Amino acid sequence: MSRIVAPLLSPVTYARWLHLLIGWIFAGVMLMIYPGIAGRGFGEVLVRAVPVDVALVVLSATVPAMRRAEGVQARLLLVPEREQDIVAEPSRSWADRWRTALWLLGRLVLGGAVGAASVLGPATAFDLLVRPEPVVFGLRMPGGDAPRWAPLLAPLALFGLGWLVVWAGRLQLAMAVRLLGPSPAERLAAAELRAERLLERNLLARELHDSIGHALTVTVLQAGAARAVGDQAFTAKALDVIEETGRRAMDDLERTLALLRDTGGAGGLGGVGDSGDAGTEDVRERPGIDRLPALFETARAAGSPVEARVDVPPGPLPGVLSREGYRIVQEGVTNALKYAPGEPISVRIAVRDGRLELRCANALPAHAGAPGRSGSPPRRGGKGLRGIRERAVLLGGEASAGVESGEWVLAVRVPLRLGA
Repeated sequence: MSRIVAPLLSPVTYARWLHLLIGWIFAGVMLMIYPGIAGRGFGEVLVRAVPVDVALVVLSATVPAMRRAEGVQARLLLVPEREQDIVAEPSRSWADRWRTALWLLGRLVLGGAVGAASVLGPATAFDLLVRPEPVVFGLRMPGGDAPRWAPLLAPLALFGLGWLVVWAGRLQLAMAVRLLGPSPAERLAAAELRAERLLERNLLARELHDSIGHALTVTVLQAGAARAVGDQAFTAKALDVIEETGRRAMDDLERTLALLRDTGGAGGLGGVGDSGDAGTEDVRERPGIDRLPALFETARAAGSPVEARVDVPPGPLPGVLSREGYRIVQEGVTNALKYAPGEPISVRIAVRDGRLELRCANALPAHAGAPGRSGSPPRRGGKGLRGIRERAVLLGGEASAGVESGEWVLAVRVPLRLGA
């Protein structure tokens, strides 16, 4: 029972009814302007009015702003489940204009029908209640006086009108979604925007993971070593390293939070395709390969010897490669400190055959077991390695990680041309 009555009491039904009546009023105004209704039959009015009025409606639909106005009104009164199902943007193509024209014509026809029923329905219910002869929808029924049970039909007339409005409102909404909904080009643009925002979020997540994860790893190792050694000079040096690492992590965190607050677009992260020449101040402050010596010193202070060789020709490396290369090496060093503390770390960076090659290797700790005895390397695919692979793929390259000759090796190769 509630499923029958609830739609009749819903505010949404009356909002859609108002939308339908607006179309009816507009159609009535058009008919009164041309050809006029004084002294003319209904059929004559329609025959003369339809060709001219249809032409005027189609002509008005060619105005780009008409689609926006109709979309805003439909969103407010038809109450779709999702606002994005009805666009509030001007027409950008002739396909949008034709769809708007069909919407306007359908709205006038449906609104005219519901408007006429909205007048005749209550009038019929009134006639059934008080007049001796029944008049149904404006037509006098034959048979003399109305039977005694005729007043019982009045609620049915109002009930039928209510459900007519419910179904007409649903039909109007379906028309709006179909004709005022996003075009294929707009759907594609929306999908691209969602993908761009998802990419931004992934980049920010990787930035936080790389910078904060590295800082926490170094801090934990330094604090543990200072407590284990118990030497005052060593403790003082460890505290200095912890302080410096914490400051750099705070800088990275502040920069990332600034990017989160920035609504200027995807370029704020200096993603793939950013040359680094016209980037924002935040992007230029992101560390590049030139900052690797400080990273290596931090690893050495944490107790892991680092032997690095950078074979990059003179001249600036494309900005995106420099920044992403730093993050990749940082993640490799962090993994070495976390899983093999105290073991030597070897870093090789070179440009060969139009590709930037990065290799980070470290000896496996004794408890890791001999390579080849286990079906998988000691480090399983976590967020860090997955982030490295994502960075490499976005740059058009590839990344691999695993055990080679008793060492854990991270190797990344990316083309220079995609970073230019």
